[in-house]
Amino acid sequence: MSTSIASLRLQELTLAVEGMTCASCVGRVEKALRAVPSVRDVSVNLATELATVQVDPGVHADQLIAAVHKAGYDVKQEEITLDIAGMSCASCVGRVEKALNKIPGVSDVSVNLASEKATLTTTSAVPVDTLIAAVERAGYNAALPAIAQKEPTRPALPAWWPVAVAAALTVPLMLPMLLMPFGIAWQLPGIWQLLLATPVQFWLGARFYRAGWRAVKAHTGNMDLLVALGTSAAYGLSLYQLCNQLMNTHSGHDAPHFYFEASAAVITLVLLGKWLETRAKRQTADAIRALNALRPEQATVRRDGVDSEVALSSIRIGDLVVVRPGERVAVDGVVQQGLSHLDESMLTGESLPMEKQPGDKVTAGAINGDGLLLIETSAIGAETVLARIIRMVEHAQAAKAPIQRLVDQVSAVFVPVVLVLALLTLIVWGLIGGDWEQALLNAVAVLVIACPCALGLATPTAIMAGTGVAARYGILIKDAEALEIAHRIDAVAFDKTGTLTEGKPVLAALHAVDHDDDKLLGIAATLQRHSEHPLAHAVMDAASNKAPASIKAGDSKAVPGRGTQALIGGRLTCLGSARWMQELGAAPDSQPELNTIAKELEQQGRTISWLAQEDSDHGVRLLGLLAFGDTIKNSAQSAIERLHQLHIRTVMLSGDNHGAAAHVAAELGLDDFRANVLPADKAQAIADLRKADQGGRCIAMVGDGINDAPALAAADVGIAMSTGTDVAMQAAGITLMRGDPALVADAIDISRRTYSKIRQNLFWAFIYNIVGIPLAAFGLLNPMIAGAAMAISSVSVVGNALLLKRWRPRDDKGEQA
Repeated sequence: MSTSIASLRLQELTLAVEGMTCASCVGRVEKALRAVPSVRDVSVNLATELATVQVDPGVHADQLIAAVHKAGYDVKQEEITLDIAGMSCASCVGRVEKALNKIPGVSDVSVNLASEKATLTTTSAVPVDTLIAAVERAGYNAALPAIAQKEPTRPALPAWWPVAVAAALTVPLMLPMLLMPFGIAWQLPGIWQLLLATPVQFWLGARFYRAGWRAVKAHTGNMDLLVALGTSAAYGLSLYQLCNQLMNTHSGHDAPHFYFEASAAVITLVLLGKWLETRAKRQTADAIRALNALRPEQATVRRDGVDSEVALSSIRIGDLVVVRPGERVAVDGVVQQGLSHLDESMLTGESLPMEKQPGDKVTAGAINGDGLLLIETSAIGAETVLARIIRMVEHAQAAKAPIQRLVDQVSAVFVPVVLVLALLTLIVWGLIGGDWEQALLNAVAVLVIACPCALGLATPTAIMAGTGVAARYGILIKDAEALEIAHRIDAVAFDKTGTLTEGKPVLAALHAVDHDDDKLLGIAATLQRHSEHPLAHAVMDAASNKAPASIKAGDSKAVPGRGTQALIGGRLTCLGSARWMQELGAAPDSQPELNTIAKELEQQGRTISWLAQEDSDHGVRLLGLLAFGDTIKNSAQSAIERLHQLHIRTVMLSGDNHGAAAHVAAELGLDDFRANVLPADKAQAIADLRKADQGGRCIAMVGDGINDAPALAAADVGIAMSTGTDVAMQAAGITLMRGDPALVADAIDISRRTYSKIRQNLFWAFIYNIVGIPLAAFGLLNPMIAGAAMAISSVSVVGNALLLKRWRPRDDKGEQA
């Protein structure tokens, strides 16, 4: 009997295991899962790639996932987002998270009060209905997010109508109090007060009763319960006094003072606060709405020479999309025909339109200028850069900052503690003072002023506003943890190539033996005319700018490991390495002056190519040298200066020799540099930099290449340039949508300002409750003032967070743009 009861208590988890190929794999997975404590039975199916696990209640799915990973396999996980309705405070957040965390197979639950969304990860085939049912049992409503609309449908009645009606009914109740300072003694008859207050209490205030009752059924409490209890007490006392007055009309006693105005005013003020709060919270989500608005609904596709309007869902990779002047680009792709300028400011923060010509990449969401473009589609739908930006911003805004854990702990016990304090206030005032009427009013004030809303909104509204405004200017913050850590950064390590420099070689210098540099460039350009080597492109770019005389060449070919050769004027002409020149009998040291120049250029990190030509009298002789280098980005120096203004130490990691790295570091004004750093050693270099200071530095790594990914992951915060690789961006906590190093300082600045707002909000939210509740308990606040203070607290927290929307990046002089 006991065995059957125990089996009934077991939970079943189904994991989708990836990477199994044979029966041996099945055995390893089963063995790994059986080793987890409290696992009672395991069945792994190779055909379906599913592992069914019977576990004791309380075993978390993360333990099973870790066991599968340790065995060398992966578990397929799915991230689900739910819209949650009915939450009013931080206590509600905790209850929804607790309800979802209880479901077998659910992990990483994060509920955001400001966005009213729950994000969770399922490790098994958990039906959405199960998730929704769990939320509903906790007393809230849940649904899958609706498809984003360009213009949300307007409700039949404006959102402010309950506030307006409540105010219209409450103002007559407040008139006696408002007229009293002017010496006018006037009292509205009690029956009229009842008629005005009742609709406010039970019609317009019904939302508080419904939400409060759901909380009671879930064996918990929330702000709505506090408001419902407090206003009901004031309304009930007034109703009791009115009934006594009506039954004792001939007793000769003075008419009692009713408190209908207190209950009605509290509900009206709370409704007003909630309306203002909702409006403010909508503004924190402006970034997402603005990005969603960049998606056109249709596009013009050219098939078989015919242009036709089609829905985006009908476009396939490889399709040719026509973008007319003024239209938005619907897909990611490559320009095949046409010249134009694209406004990409909403994607990259770059205010100037970017010139586009055949071969250039374009991104969905950009606005076309005055030219017609024909684009070959390379990415559509969820795979476009725009879609990935939206997902990243949504993920960051839904995530919880580590500091939120303190708020969650306080919120878990907040409402029960307030209820106890209100009860104690009632008892102490009633027993000691003997005035139970005043005791009840003081208890009502405690219930009404104590609200965990401000606590619940303090962090998420600031994160939503901060990440939203950052995204508008091309700074994508992956999650709240990266945002929180970034404010502590006191050292930034830069990869050199592609981050501080353009990552594209240019012809930096050339020196001809006979001092005819233009002739030397013309010969080099002739040799490199048909080459695809990066150095060849640098030569051709320089030649096109100087337009040297055209020289004919024949029998041109590349010599592997050496360089390029061709017949020019019937003479063998070679461009390549010093070793090749030596083999040809034209060693660089045969020209001492030129050789000295070459060594100086090499110390500056330049790559030297030598040009030599057959000479009938002297065999092969040197004509000169060409020096190639990577250009420092225009904004790099100002970016370093900005970081120094923020009191941040700057370091460069370079694979160049010491002299070359020192030259770049000196030119940029860097605090330190590391030369001869191999790609595999960059992560260790980050660790060494962290240990260099006794207290340990908080280090950000900035890079753009695949070889930067380990260092990006090893740093406290990785910052990737979107001009680089997807691998680097996946390893980073912050992505810069432009290859502009100045954005690094901007990213740190917005993170500092956002974290400052979080601390300000939490300070005022805690102080408000710490000061307000005792004042109410000691009878120094009446219920109406308490209700107004409670409403103001939530609105002020959201309003303070919205000040982040005024943030702007700094210009090269460090001034706000």
